[in-house]
Parts: sequence; structure tokens; C-alpha cells
Amino acid sequence: MQIIREGYYFAGVAFIIALFLGVTINPYAAILPAVIGCYCIYFFRSPERKIPADESLIVSPADGTVQDIVDLDDDEFVKSPCKKIIIFLSVFDVHVNRSPIAGEIKLQKYICGRFRPAYKDTVGFENERHLIGIENEKLRVTVTQIAGILARRIVSWVTLDDKLEKGELYGLIRFGSCTEIVVPKNVEVFVQKGQKVRGGETVIGKIKF
Repeated sequence: MQIIREGYYFAGVAFIIALFLGVTINPYAAILPAVIGCYCIYFFRSPERKIPADESLIVSPADGTVQDIVDLDDDEFVKSPCKKIIIFLSVFDVHVNRSPIAGEIKLQKYICGRFRPAYKDTVGFENERHLIGIENEKLRVTVTQIAGILARRIVSWVTLDDKLEKGELYGLIRFGSCTEIVVPKNVEVFVQKGQKVRGGETVIGKIKF
């Protein structure tokens, strides 16, 4: 189990406050900031995952629950009829994002917006979000990190033309959010609405040749 670097900052600040309050006031005053510090360590965790080697398999870009699967007539990057899989991340899920396929980033876009609750149907259009388009010789997919009412910061560690391995970490959404992946119609989708998925490990679909 690894902890994302940002987690040490948040946890460290909370533990320093807990120490200060415990020394200057009383030990009970340190309880709340200490609990927050422990939660920060839990929230910023990045567990090891077994990434499927089969190149035809597409893995989930995030941990969470499949909120919906929607048919689309087109997508600005996929450029064909496709399906959008919406994954809701609660504050208890792992919040790092992983590349669903091996490929190169050919589109990157950050869109300012609102911070509505991540479970709302319209967040993919209204909320602040970061979109990347990943391409390899077999297909194109779009992955979007979407901010929520608590997730006021989307973190990306990649840029245009970066190459990603399947399951590789590429970003993080802080404190409750939503992730969407758009795949072309030649991908057979395996997951169902309400299903729990694990980023980099759960197979969400397979390319139909």
C-alpha cells in the first residue's frame, strides 16, 4: 500500500495541529485533528493492483460504483457511436485514477464549471472536469475526471503526448468525485449499473475484433 505524496502534506498538517492542541489545551482537543490526519492517510492511499495483460481488455479508470451506462451518438475524441460508463467515487473509495488502456494522450482539456454533488446526473456537463483522450493502434477512449461538491481539486500528472501503460496512475480527484470513460461501440461492456469496480483491475470491457 502506497500513499500519494499529497497525502503526507494533509496528514502532516492535521497531526501538527493535533500535537499543538494536545500540548497547549488538553489531549481531548487533539482527537478531531488526529482523526482527520488518519483519514487523510486513508484517503490518499494507492493500493497495488493486478493489471490484466491481455491488450484487448479495458480496465476501470477508477474505484467506485457504476452509476450509469449511456449510449452516445458521438464523442469529440472517439468520433463514432460509443458508450459512456459513469463511475461514482464516495469519500471512502480510492481516488487515484488509472489509464484504462495502454496508449498515448492525444487530447487534454480542462473545463471550468460548478461543484455540484458528484452523484447528480448533470455533473458531466456542469461541473469542473479534466478530460484526456488516449489512443493506441486498436482504439480510442476518453476519460474524464469530474469534481464534486467536496472534490474541489482535480490533479493531473500527465500532459499531451505522454505514453501510459494500462493501469498506470495518471491523476487524482480530492474528496469525493466522479469519473467517466467513453469507449467505442466495438467494445463489449462487461460491467453493469450498481456494480463496484476497482481501478486498474476490474475489466469493464473487451474489444470486439
